[in-house]
Amino acid sequence: MLARVFSCTVLGIEGIPLEVEVDIHRGMPHFDIIGLPDPSVKEARERVRAALRNSGFEFPYERITVNLAPADLKKEGPAFDLAIAMGLLAASRQIPYNDELRKAVLVGELSLDGTLRPVPGTLAMAAAIAGSKKLKDCIFYLPAANSTEAALIKEVQVKGVHTLKEAAGHFCGLLTIPTVESQLEELVRQERAPEPDFSEVKGQETAKRALEIAAAGGHNILLYGPPGSGKTMLARRLPGILPAPSLEEILEITRIHSVAGLLPPGRPLVTRRPFRSPHHGASAAGIIGGGKVPRPGEVSLAHRGVLFFDELPEYSRDILEALRQPLEDRVVTVTRVAATLTYPSDFMFVASANPCPCGFLNDPFHLCRCSPAAVQRYRSRLSGPLLDRIDIQVEVPRIDYEKLQDGRAGESSAAIRRRVERARAIQRERFKGLRLLTNAQMHRRHLDKYCPLTGEARRLLQQAYRSLGLSMRAHDRIIKVSRTIADLAGSETIEAPHIAEAIQYRSLDRQN
Repeated sequence: MLARVFSCTVLGIEGIPLEVEVDIHRGMPHFDIIGLPDPSVKEARERVRAALRNSGFEFPYERITVNLAPADLKKEGPAFDLAIAMGLLAASRQIPYNDELRKAVLVGELSLDGTLRPVPGTLAMAAAIAGSKKLKDCIFYLPAANSTEAALIKEVQVKGVHTLKEAAGHFCGLLTIPTVESQLEELVRQERAPEPDFSEVKGQETAKRALEIAAAGGHNILLYGPPGSGKTMLARRLPGILPAPSLEEILEITRIHSVAGLLPPGRPLVTRRPFRSPHHGASAAGIIGGGKVPRPGEVSLAHRGVLFFDELPEYSRDILEALRQPLEDRVVTVTRVAATLTYPSDFMFVASANPCPCGFLNDPFHLCRCSPAAVQRYRSRLSGPLLDRIDIQVEVPRIDYEKLQDGRAGESSAAIRRRVERARAIQRERFKGLRLLTNAQMHRRHLDKYCPLTGEARRLLQQAYRSLGLSMRAHDRIIKVSRTIADLAGSETIEAPHIAEAIQYRSLDRQN
């Protein structure tokens, strides 16, 4: 007796449809799962056995073979439990093996009493079902806790299941599991908690201006200054001046967090740009991605949002150098024995740093006890190639007492965001038809076409290139930042003041 049902898994952040074949025939009782299963898949034997018994079904004491096809793809996780259980019931003729079951895609982890537990990655699975010709017109059955998430893909009919007994009753015609309606528009419209506002920041006008430019052009930025000057406070307010994510971006962000298992209960949609701030003690796999069971790292969880490294030199050299690929290519590739996975990692990189190990170099109120050699070692942790990939480097000095006690509120994030959105609209029009979203994403070939410099601006850039000993990458990034400054000013041409301001945001180059 043979039964075939469909299921789905996740590879990277993409859903992969699978076929679960269940064969039962006479012989010594044995239950075997084949098709490159990992230990968590093999453990399904005991979960399915107990779930069937505790749901009132008979477990067949015959030779059972379950094949997960295609067999050359490694299978991980407990998401195949429901498909295996339903295949067993159909192959043992405890439920009818009808067209409705053949047109079902079954995903879910079984508890020992037969209830279904949620699994990660169901949004990616639903997207894969929607894009598969083989699964056209199939219905997606999955744990009820995942149903609202999967229903975000409107092209797929989704049914949320609470127990194994409920699923069996549905396919026997004893009850009907209702279709889950998509709540995508409603979830997007839901009021979100207010983000930290720039009006709360006293002083630091130069740093605020630099963050506005960074947000307008999607530029990476480094804030450096003594402890307590407000670097972290400024960085945490950056998401509040970024444009709201589009519907496509919201689904991208949600898919990555779903695969990573980070969607909070009752919140199946991530509607705001992520802000990720990993500790400097985090592992390379935690930051970049990977691990024994590959998962997206912080650089992917920050996709379409902000990745903040507080005290940048404190991170290991391996992690800092590994950042170079996602900062340049906006994707990260994780190579393992079983597979090579590519995760998206298009984020704004924001970092903070002290000027020396103690943080008080050149501070008029605190004595710096760091030796010149210690300062040099501290700064050398940030390699030239890494700094070249940071478009804006701005000093955040100590705040004067008078500014700290000023009772007037600063400019709000909403006002800054309106200027950022106008600049982003100019960029969308400029790059229409290209796979570019912001000025920071331009390549060398785009600069001559989209970044016309006046003669005076070109002479100023040439002088800075020679006097500061800039690399070609730093030269190009000055042009990109000046293009954003010109966009904020509403100028089609990059003029000398735009170049001059962009050069001011290469502070560390001027110190070398």
